[in-house]
Amino acid sequence: MATVEPILLEEAVDSLWRGIVQEVREEYLSETQRYPWIVGFSGGKDSTLVAHAVFEALLSIPPSARTRPVHIVSNDTLVESPFVVSHLDSVTEQLSLAAENLDLPITVARTRPDVDKTFWSLLIGKGYPSPNSNMRWCTDRLKIMPTSGYIKRHISDYGAAIVVLGVRRTESIKRQQTIDRYRNLRESRLNEHNDLAGAFVFRPIVDLDTDDVWELLGSMDAPWGGTHAALFKLYRDAEGGECPVVLSKEEAPGCGTSNSRFGCWTCTVVEKDRSLQGYIDSGNHEYKPLVDFRDWLKSIRNDPQRRQAMRRNGRLTFDATGRHIPGPFTIQARKEILEQLLVTQDLFGSQIISKAELDFIYDTWAKELQQDTGVADGKLW
Repeated sequence: MATVEPILLEEAVDSLWRGIVQEVREEYLSETQRYPWIVGFSGGKDSTLVAHAVFEALLSIPPSARTRPVHIVSNDTLVESPFVVSHLDSVTEQLSLAAENLDLPITVARTRPDVDKTFWSLLIGKGYPSPNSNMRWCTDRLKIMPTSGYIKRHISDYGAAIVVLGVRRTESIKRQQTIDRYRNLRESRLNEHNDLAGAFVFRPIVDLDTDDVWELLGSMDAPWGGTHAALFKLYRDAEGGECPVVLSKEEAPGCGTSNSRFGCWTCTVVEKDRSLQGYIDSGNHEYKPLVDFRDWLKSIRNDPQRRQAMRRNGRLTFDATGRHIPGPFTIQARKEILEQLLVTQDLFGSQIISKAELDFIYDTWAKELQQDTGVADGKLW
């Protein structure tokens, strides 16, 4: 029996994978709709497996039949953990080169927030309090809006688009409920996206569990070259999971939870950044200034001395119990945050905030001070 079980396991894994690739192939060749595919790619295990399946399916199709365009789209919030960005840069470059060399109809793209909606522009420029579980403004501005905008542009060009996602029912109870609610009763592989009109969702690995995903990734080389060894190391060093591709507020709870432990290094929604700490514990001590800054930013969030009394709409706000809800950070607090950030940037040794963001921040401060003082040429301090 000892010599038979591994063979049976290998056959089961192979059969499972062939079924997934065949499903992807059939859906790609579907004659009922010929809309472009947009594959959400975070660089994590689930989206990597989906991209792997798409590559294999396309390679099994004659070149003359590869007529549907495929976009592999990742999102950069501009405050992603540096080790995630490094991995994503490496893999997407491999994807792009392989697609070109193999003559596959694949475009590799990266979405980013506009300069007036970046984390630093909103936090330091406009004084948004750092995100928490009750006020998670970051997900919409940094993730949903940039990627949804990319999808909407292709919906506008083609009339509709198919969003291919690596979501799975077993990721969480919340995700399972969402998938079950929108699953097409006619057993179609596609269902309409709840928030993006004209977008349909295809989930080729929806019924896999976590062990299935790792088993498959560990048993195959990447079709764009090399192995998935770097991905295994990323998870091992970062102690866990990734923040998924998020396209709606309903999916946002996956961001900043114990189920998604690496993503933005600035995340103040979680109590402790276990991923960066895991990298530091693995010997990457250069990340310590980032953890220190993030912890300090979380600690000052609710300091009344650093918050304005009024909200940005000029109103005093109270909750149902009569408790005052403070407004944004004061400009003096924003200046303090920026100074701490620039010190952190020097200690880290790589750019954290861009010149365009700094220009936006200074311009926002100047406009606010002019409004407050009524002086046409007010000074910042």
